[in-house]
Amino acid sequence: MGKSSYCKVMQEHADASHRSIFVGNLDPAAEYFEYRASFDVRDLVKADDVMEEHGLGPNGALIYCMEHLIRNLEWLYDQLDAFGEDDYLILDCPGQVELYSHLPVMKRLVNALQMSGYRVASVYLLDALFVLEPAKFISGCMLSLSCMLQLELPHVNVITKCDMADKAAIERILDAEGAWMINSMDHVSNPKLRSLTHAIGGVIDDYMLVSFTMMDINDEDSINDVLGKIDYVLQYGEELEPKEPKEEEYDEDEYNLPGQRGQGDDGDNDGTERYAWDD
Repeated sequence: MGKSSYCKVMQEHADASHRSIFVGNLDPAAEYFEYRASFDVRDLVKADDVMEEHGLGPNGALIYCMEHLIRNLEWLYDQLDAFGEDDYLILDCPGQVELYSHLPVMKRLVNALQMSGYRVASVYLLDALFVLEPAKFISGCMLSLSCMLQLELPHVNVITKCDMADKAAIERILDAEGAWMINSMDHVSNPKLRSLTHAIGGVIDDYMLVSFTMMDINDEDSINDVLGKIDYVLQYGEELEPKEPKEEEYDEDEYNLPGQRGQGDDGDNDGTERYAWDD
């Protein structure tokens, strides 16, 4: 499950839970997605058009497109004006890691959203099959840490495609320490790099900055757990006003206690109506 599939799953889960989640596409290189997009950055700029017009490769064109979006933030603000204060919006952003790890493009976008009053959190997706290979998992942890430091946002790490992998094996790795993963790599890693890899394992263990939540698209509880963690870091819903209960019509006689009659009936009545409710 990639980022666009994640957006689709979250939107469908919200629909089933009688909750509204809107999704906007901010990936100029997207070819196809199955979610209901409230707006699409390709209406402003497309990576394919930039490649053809400027002779850039895929990576260069994507960076150019995102910088073009930053120069035209009024377009994005116009799209966001359609939403209310309490609306929940997922932005399907490009997957090119350079945009988050060391280029300032996404950081500038985040700053613009925050200055406009939006609460923003980042969700980092890591393929479950990468977790089962210690070298790739440690690399994924370091990339996540780099994104956290660069964006300076509440951050949720999610392991996707858990429905296609050995969940028990993933849980054992998530419970293990970085040093254990490093030791498992010693027999295949370059001896000259072992001191560096051990230091990286120490960073993961000592600071505990990177943790992951597993997501299985076939398990509603798993999806709800991920959504709950994101709601928590966003503090979503804490300021929502409770809805007024709807007034329901009822038949007075239906709620009279046995042996009692409502006002206006024959028999003794002290003028007070009495009803029975189930607690």
